[in-house]
Amino acid sequence: MIETIEKKQQLLGKIASEQSLSIKQVKSVISLLQDGNTVPFIARYRKEMTGALDEVQIRDILDRWQYIQNLEQRKEEVIRIIDEQGKLTDELNKQIHHAEKLQEVEDLYRPYKQKRRTKATIAKEKGLEPFATWLLSFQNESVEEKAAEFISEEKQVLTVEDAIAGAKDIIAELVSDDAESRKWIRKETSKSGKVVSTAKDEAKDEKKVYEMYYEYEEPVNKIVPHRILALNRGEKEEILRVSIKLNIDSMIGYLSKRWVHNQNSPAAPVVLESIEDSYKRLIQPSIEREIRNELTEKGEEQAIHIFSENLRNLLLQPPLKGKMVLGLDPAYRTGCKLAVVDETGKVLKIDVIYPHPPVSKAKEAKEKFISLLRDFNVEMVAIGNGTASRESEQFVADILKEMDREIFYLIVNEAGASVYSASDIAREEFPDFHVEERSAVSIARRLQDPLAELVKIDPKSVGVGQYQHDVSQKRLSESLHFVVETAVNQVGVNVNTASPSLLQYVAGLTKSAANNIVKKREEEGKFTNRAQLKKVPRLGAKTYEQAIGFLRVLDGNNTLDRTGIHPENYEEVEKLLATVGFSTDDIGTDKLKDALHGLDLRTVSEQLSIGELTLKDIIDALVRPERDPRDDLPHPLLKKDVLKMEDLKPGMELQGTVRNVVDFGAFVDIGVKQDGLVHISKLRKQFVKHPMDVVSVGDVVTVWVDSVDKNKGRVALTMISPAE
Repeated sequence: MIETIEKKQQLLGKIASEQSLSIKQVKSVISLLQDGNTVPFIARYRKEMTGALDEVQIRDILDRWQYIQNLEQRKEEVIRIIDEQGKLTDELNKQIHHAEKLQEVEDLYRPYKQKRRTKATIAKEKGLEPFATWLLSFQNESVEEKAAEFISEEKQVLTVEDAIAGAKDIIAELVSDDAESRKWIRKETSKSGKVVSTAKDEAKDEKKVYEMYYEYEEPVNKIVPHRILALNRGEKEEILRVSIKLNIDSMIGYLSKRWVHNQNSPAAPVVLESIEDSYKRLIQPSIEREIRNELTEKGEEQAIHIFSENLRNLLLQPPLKGKMVLGLDPAYRTGCKLAVVDETGKVLKIDVIYPHPPVSKAKEAKEKFISLLRDFNVEMVAIGNGTASRESEQFVADILKEMDREIFYLIVNEAGASVYSASDIAREEFPDFHVEERSAVSIARRLQDPLAELVKIDPKSVGVGQYQHDVSQKRLSESLHFVVETAVNQVGVNVNTASPSLLQYVAGLTKSAANNIVKKREEEGKFTNRAQLKKVPRLGAKTYEQAIGFLRVLDGNNTLDRTGIHPENYEEVEKLLATVGFSTDDIGTDKLKDALHGLDLRTVSEQLSIGELTLKDIIDALVRPERDPRDDLPHPLLKKDVLKMEDLKPGMELQGTVRNVVDFGAFVDIGVKQDGLVHISKLRKQFVKHPMDVVSVGDVVTVWVDSVDKNKGRVALTMISPAE
């Protein structure tokens, strides 16, 4: 047992040093996770134990811990299998124990692995292994004479050549299975190899998407993630042929030095031929596969990271609260669907207009639109950015100019709205609506509360990534789910208005628990305090503990229930308020804010027997009880007029909204049909390692027009002021 505890301590120390944390932090996180606590709960309510680690740091510890556990398990398994074969030496045992990667363990296990029938196993069946061993001893005797001893009609070794060929196959496999050789070649290929692509079938590339890769090469250790995925896709579509090129002579030279111990022996040329065969037939294809897989993994990781960051920023877009919104789902032939949605997201009116060809009932459409704006006192118009979006924008902008009060419009990214509209969730919500009508509602609600609306669709459908269809869909889903969960719990959820789609992302809640909360709310009316949630089916003590701090009861009978303070701390909060002469009725007032502002955290923390970090969070919640982290972010860019491609001139200064961030730059909506691209080199004067270091999805930025290509519909922008 001591050995196990020591081993565990070593592994915890390893993770701590890799992630620049203390062993205590790592140990606390793993212990909390093993006790069934969720990542958001640990990040928010166990700061004292973790030293205030955030969700990403906690997940990184978990991922690394799982990898190390799997690695240790695999080591034990490999040692057991080799030991059962009676081939485990102390040296090999030590090498396996010291291996730090799964790949190293697999390399060491390779010679002892049960193989399918290879050329070498066939040669061994023919009794040629002793001959191969003799060749590797580099005697000064004749190879042909020795080979003759192994001729056997029964074993189908009919000639000297047959014997030599079989022995060479055995040596080739032996060289290929050598862990040290593979490690060196893998490292050397990564260091000096080049990824090379050539055109395989240009005819399949009608739009010349892959033209730059028809004759292309780049060092393995320099190639950037998005190019890896582009090459993979071109290869998959059979347009490109991709391989890794390197100096074969240096590889064979290394193997010769390692394996040929006597250059003057008659056996040396035979062994050299075996080495060359081993490298070309066995090692090189296998190492190339491994390195291509590693590169793909690197590309996927980056693509998933970019998608996740963009999604996080999209979900945390500031809501436009308390607005009466008219949502417009644009279309030509089938008409623009309209949905008027009140401040709470309730649908008041559904309609359709035909302002565009082929129907072109512009006058009637205008009258109906103005009537809706007036009848419902609409304050904002949300226009989807799909087909006919810009024509609809022009239609709306022209009408708003004629109105006798100020009404703004906004182009809303409708990616995934059609997925939502046809989903079971949408059918449940609006059973009597057509698909496009649901879409108009979704577009309006996305303006009011992007997070509450976007959680209803598969995160993969929100359209803020690069190459997301080329990566492991399982890993992408896991990462995106984590992002949504983190965002939902950072914001908190109103338990009396939240949909099951939103509730199921709250820490600890399952889909059935989320449905049960809504069911109980519908049957018995609004929840008036958090404690009532204990009676919800499938919401046991542990689930309640994990979820309750993130669930808010805004107009209940306990003021603390509308804050992010966990009920486990209510007693301490009452004492804290009593200390400064206030009660829960004073939460959110300036007087309480002033009183709490002057407190000595350390002293109060000792008096209440509560950690300083927890106390700080409690004070923040008492000062701003319904704080929404999204309120601190810049609000979306509201618009009154429209721009055309023809209006753009180089040097023109514009305001725009960042719609997508990719490895090579950022796409910015400046109000024309096509989003403009700010290339990474145009984000700022200084060197930019990655666009995400400068901009995020949803940012409102100042840009200048760099160039306009009307034929291709492309706009190049810069964020570097011409005055710089």
